[in-house]
Amino acid sequence: MKFILFCEGWTEKGALPDFLRRWLNSKLPQRVGVQPVRFNGWAEMVKDSPIKAPLHLRNPDVIAVIALLDLYGPTFYPSHCMTAADRFEWAKTHLETKVNNPRFRQYFAVHDVEAWILSQPELLPVPVKKKLLAASAQPETVNFNEPPAYLLNRLYEEAQASGH
Repeated sequence: MKFILFCEGWTEKGALPDFLRRWLNSKLPQRVGVQPVRFNGWAEMVKDSPIKAPLHLRNPDVIAVIALLDLYGPTFYPSHCMTAADRFEWAKTHLETKVNNPRFRQYFAVHDVEAWILSQPELLPVPVKKKLLAASAQPETVNFNEPPAYLLNRLYEEAQASGH
């Protein structure tokens, strides 16, 4: 049994399956797999989910298809959706309706998925982990001035520049 995880990029494809497996397997009576399917950004995921989700859901070993998008970044929201809550409600309904299958669920990371990585610094290389702990002891305080993806990019660049 497995979940298919639609991801919008390389970070999500590389980091999230293990992150989710550890969490799921601690909560469920039997182990489940998480198979990532990477898209080239949010626009491709929005366009192709209604085509690809049904193909995966034909497999009897697939429990569900879970799509994960960053709430911060995409530009397909209608102009009346100004708040994070408005965007979430509209996009979740819109995307789940397009797929039209009860085993498909759309989820969002409020900033971007990289915020989840900040909550598990042990996943990062030691030089980056040290810089992260110094930069933000409380990952929930990361804001729109330097969202998590930008923070991680900066920390990786700094670690690389210092020879690590």
